[in-house]
Amino acid sequence: MRTTREEKTLAEITVEDLMIPAEKVAHVQTNNPLEHALLVLTGSGYFAVPVLDNENKLAGSISKTVILDQILGIEGYEIEKLSHLQVADVMEQDIDQIEKDKLFIDGLKALIDTPFICVTEGDGKFVGILTRRAILKAVQREYYQHNFGS
Repeated sequence: MRTTREEKTLAEITVEDLMIPAEKVAHVQTNNPLEHALLVLTGSGYFAVPVLDNENKLAGSISKTVILDQILGIEGYEIEKLSHLQVADVMEQDIDQIEKDKLFIDGLKALIDTPFICVTEGDGKFVGILTRRAILKAVQREYYQHNFGS
């Protein structure tokens, strides 16, 4: 039986095999001020990050665009709004997610139109993200193994 990710075929690989674990993923909490969320987004270099509740369950996502839309006033940006609004007030709640035990093909389908998808366990607990990059690297590895193989 194959045990490492490199030894598995694409049909055997699960989302969990390819995901970036939660402890390595930039995220914010629902009760964080928008100011903190913008700092996390800017510091990480990401366009969007997951939002977790106080039980580490996935609550949604927050992006730079959503934050900037909230502070845009008639005559410019109203920066003071950043400390008065919380992430929960403006986050996107209806986001796609995938469970960690799903197969590679499910992850591939989920990532066609987005750069990453949040990975959860059955109870909704956030366990990481699956990136389009990870999917493409797995396809590349399979291609080279099949065509130039071992």
